[in-house]
Amino acid sequence: MKKLSLLIAAVAMILLSGCGSRHSQAYYDMPSKVLSAHSDGTYVVRVQVRAKDGVVAFTEARRKVVKEIIFDGIQAANKGVEDLKPLCFDMNAHEKYEDYWNAFFSDGGPWMQFTSYKDRRVVTTRYERDGRQMVETGTVTVDRAGIKKKLQEDGIIPMEGRY
Repeated sequence: MKKLSLLIAAVAMILLSGCGSRHSQAYYDMPSKVLSAHSDGTYVVRVQVRAKDGVVAFTEARRKVVKEIIFDGIQAANKGVEDLKPLCFDMNAHEKYEDYWNAFFSDGGPWMQFTSYKDRRVVTTRYERDGRQMVETGTVTVDRAGIKKKLQEDGIIPMEGRY
């Protein structure tokens, strides 16, 4: 009888241990995706960011796209568009040009002139609140050709044909 009661208590503890509150992430980060390309060197990118309010979310979405264009590259959302390779292949570029990047990505810095919401698709904008932050999924138009030209002029990446 004592073994049966211990067995029931052990089973009850195992079953009840899974009933606690779960602190999982409510929203998973979606990687940025290239939606379309234009003939002038601009791309429309879907991006997801977290922020406390909409104004910060819009700014951070634009900044995130520029950083991904420069350092990480962005995958295509469908087969009709090519993946974007990163512009800067130097693995030590963050440390090597730290002062340049701090100035480039500062509030009101040069990165802002290469992004816009001109191809904004309202249906992709989603506001979700979990009490502390908002997850914004939006579309940003980014001038990849302009970023490349600026980085080449500033000596951060090599000119075409020069290595």
